[in-house]
Amino acid sequence: MIVKLYRKLPAYLRNIIYKLFLGKLLQLIRHPQIVLYSLIPMKIFDKKYLVKDVPLSKIFRHDNQWDRLFELGNKDRLRILEIGSREVTEKRKEYVRSHLSKATYVGFDFYSGDNVDVVGDVHKLSTYFSKDEKFDIIFTAACFEHFAMPWIAAIEIAKMLKVDGYLMIETHFSFSAHERPWHFFQYSDMALKVLFSPALGFECIDAGMSNPIVGRFSSLADKDLRYRFIHGLYCHVEYFGKKIKEVENFEWEKVDLMDVVEGTKYPNPE
Repeated sequence: MIVKLYRKLPAYLRNIIYKLFLGKLLQLIRHPQIVLYSLIPMKIFDKKYLVKDVPLSKIFRHDNQWDRLFELGNKDRLRILEIGSREVTEKRKEYVRSHLSKATYVGFDFYSGDNVDVVGDVHKLSTYFSKDEKFDIIFTAACFEHFAMPWIAAIEIAKMLKVDGYLMIETHFSFSAHERPWHFFQYSDMALKVLFSPALGFECIDAGMSNPIVGRFSSLADKDLRYRFIHGLYCHVEYFGKKIKEVENFEWEKVDLMDVVEGTKYPNPE
């Protein structure tokens, strides 16, 4: 009876009720620890597990990635390519395309499905488009960890992005194994900056981590590691960059190490 009455309510009232009551009730049932931790001042404890020299993303983050894409991309005559566009975890075709209605949006994925316009292998991305089909923005979320040869994917992405075009990448730094066996890599901010460095024609605008994790070794780990807490864990890593020049016939074998590490070096031996 109550469910029937709820369903008859206007959508805006259902949303209010869900946010105030039902959402929290469902969260308590599914994840009681989250509710428990929310009642404890965990920030005091959790801040101790951040690492000072690990930057947090400022402009383009996991929690605002779609908003940033829509703000930057929903303009006349812009061409946007999303790599890994297939609906996997949620219905988003209408949501994404309605927010990019002024632009030309193309969804690319390894498999066909909802929200996919072009099916193919990202390692051969440029072969699916003509030379005059380059994009103003290339966006990809939660996909780079599934690319078997990301250094090749980087070259292909660079080929398809216009000069002065923007690249937006969100992937994982520390996350549980998923979609195996094609879960190949996890990335740091520096890893993405190396893949998309000035050597390949890119300028980094923002790169960093988001969503810190507090972790520990389990009782099943080696004896000298059991129960130890782990610092510097972050779920997501993001890269937001701009292509500033065209690099013809790029080959990784010809790149000097110092051209991709931005003046940094491995820490000196103590």
